[in-house]
Amino acid sequence: MPTALQAPLNEALELAFNLAPVGMCVTRERCIEICNDAFARMFGYEQAELLGQPLAPLYPSLDEFTHTGNLGLPAMMDTGSYSDERVMRRRDGTLFWCHVVGRALDRAQPFARAVWMFEDISHRRVVSTPLTVREREVAQHIVTGATSKQIARHLNISHRTVEAHRGRLMRKLGATSTGELVALLLGMP
Repeated sequence: MPTALQAPLNEALELAFNLAPVGMCVTRERCIEICNDAFARMFGYEQAELLGQPLAPLYPSLDEFTHTGNLGLPAMMDTGSYSDERVMRRRDGTLFWCHVVGRALDRAQPFARAVWMFEDISHRRVVSTPLTVREREVAQHIVTGATSKQIARHLNISHRTVEAHRGRLMRKLGATSTGELVALLLGMP
């Protein structure tokens, strides 16, 4: 039986979800169950177009969707949540940096149902140079301060391969040092 406080609480929760200044969604098995307007607009869709749809098309590639899931799953099983900064894809194909935080309803089955927050950070971190999938993955770890050996372990590749990608990133972005590379990846002048 509903209490006198339940209706105002439900109304306030709905208002908070719908008017949040960041994109929010609830997923079931990595498909969008519900999302707010900020989430839909961030990706260039109407809310109704996204309901019931998989998250995969919002990633630059299916490989990145799979890789991010493989990174997030153990963290969500361990702590119940996962966050990172990653490149995402708008409906028109443009790429942008996004800060993402998710929380599982059940740590034993994190993707069964989860709540996600997506914040467009392209105003401070611009995708200015086309990068390969692997270069984006390496860049994502470089900006966290991870060493080549740590990145190699995360990506299950050799540290020499990471060094080769780091070198290509430096050439593509015109960086002369790792510090400059990190600044360029973070969109700092």
